[in-house]
Amino acid sequence: MKFSTKGHYGLRAMAALARAYGEGPLTLTEIAKSEDLSLGYLEQLMTTLRKAGLVESRRGARGGYQLRGEPASITAGDVLRALEGPIAPTLCASEVVDPGCCEREAACPSRLVWQRMRDSVVQVLDSTTLADLCQELPVAIS
Repeated sequence: MKFSTKGHYGLRAMAALARAYGEGPLTLTEIAKSEDLSLGYLEQLMTTLRKAGLVESRRGARGGYQLRGEPASITAGDVLRALEGPIAPTLCASEVVDPGCCEREAACPSRLVWQRMRDSVVQVLDSTTLADLCQELPVAIS
């Protein structure tokens, strides 16, 4: 399973907002610079995240973007679904059921593998919050 740059960059941008939570909004320029992202691409991502209700924007001199909830209440799964759509290693194992997506669906010997993989990925994404992503990395023991 491979997520696109939308999911990867969007998660990085959301982590930047989580780190700044409670300190007021961040401008897209600040996020783009701190995460080394294209400003134009970041604008597209934030529009999608705003429409999904994960961020809010504020206009004016002290404007920018901020999370709509606490970092501990927003999961990586929330962000990735907003940007990428349902988690689906294959069409027949999508979170959103599409009956008849494959003529072999009922008798497919590999479908169970894809469903288990989806469930494992979903469990990790839905149990990892933005607050978790902001935790300091463990110190390496030399």
